[in-house]
Amino acid sequence: MGFEELASLRDELVKQAAAIETAQQQKKPAEKTPTKKTGKADALVSIIGLLQKRFPLAFPKKPAAKIPLKIGIHKDILTHADQLGADKNQLRSALKAWCWGHRYWDCLTEDAVRVDLSGNPVGQVTKADAEQANKLKAERRKRPEPIEGLPDDA
Repeated sequence: MGFEELASLRDELVKQAAAIETAQQQKKPAEKTPTKKTGKADALVSIIGLLQKRFPLAFPKKPAAKIPLKIGIHKDILTHADQLGADKNQLRSALKAWCWGHRYWDCLTEDAVRVDLSGNPVGQVTKADAEQANKLKAERRKRPEPIEGLPDDA
């Protein structure tokens, strides 16, 4: 192999190395961007956020206390599924998470006003509802670990 052949081979190798380096540099920014993992809890938080934005009087944000919701409010929420851009099962799960915690149970006191999605009064918490909430709170205190997937204080 002569000197000229070696020089041309060297030039080819330099071009290949530069192409590989350029390709690697283009990949690095994509690799550094963290991929957002969405789990069940993240989806619930997202849907609850939608409910809070669309119906702020029925789903107040912390630190405001939760408000007793109308019996059967899930039917009203499901009619808004398309407007919210959410799946009906996701909405059911989010409502269950909202109503399955100490903050919600604390608001269920006898004769407290229940509200619809617009915040209008539509009924009152009965004595049986208040007793059930107290019973659920007491049972949760006895339980050593919270139920997975259901936030304690959504």
